[in-house]
Amino acid sequence: MTTIIFVRHALNDWVSTGRLAGWTPDIHLNAEGQRQAENLGRRMATSKLAAIYSSPLERAIETASAIARHHPALSVQVEKRIGEVDFGDWTGKRLCKLRRKPLWQVVQNQPSIAHFPGGEGIREMQSRVIASLETYARQFPDGSIVIISHADVIKVAVAHFAGIPLDLYQRIVIAPASISTIQIGKSGVHLLGINDTAHYTLEGMNHSK
Repeated sequence: MTTIIFVRHALNDWVSTGRLAGWTPDIHLNAEGQRQAENLGRRMATSKLAAIYSSPLERAIETASAIARHHPALSVQVEKRIGEVDFGDWTGKRLCKLRRKPLWQVVQNQPSIAHFPGGEGIREMQSRVIASLETYARQFPDGSIVIISHADVIKVAVAHFAGIPLDLYQRIVIAPASISTIQIGKSGVHLLGINDTAHYTLEGMNHSK
């Protein structure tokens, strides 16, 4: 079976700005995010990994690099198909203003039909992500791979493999630097864990942010 370990990128200061980051460049891990990433790396140091894939965004690559440091035989492979949602015209906008738009309620309550102006639809995003994961499962039929990505990307992937309708994916919580794990094989799909943040306690981290 292929084991897919989803990791959301660690914390960054953009969260406190109240704006939608999306594909905004040059967003880096802050001090707490760096500690989170280091703890992730230590926790996964003894895992037998076949590959490490990362979203192209800096906050994801920095998180992936902290894991890869414990696996010198592996390099971080950057994959656009597991990148963040393309929020289009919403990128960089303040969430307090976006919440007033009619599309916000669609995104929250019927995301399967939501399409961001100048960007992509949530169903479209899910399709590209699942296509990439299925490719990895064929490439590593008996291996474990790590996917470092973003909250919505991981949530729609977990929803798909858990048999949860896309319109309900917002019920899933994926915290910064959390681990969610599934297995894919001939016998089907097994969901092993969602939003695992046990490594936060390595340094008494506050995962409520």
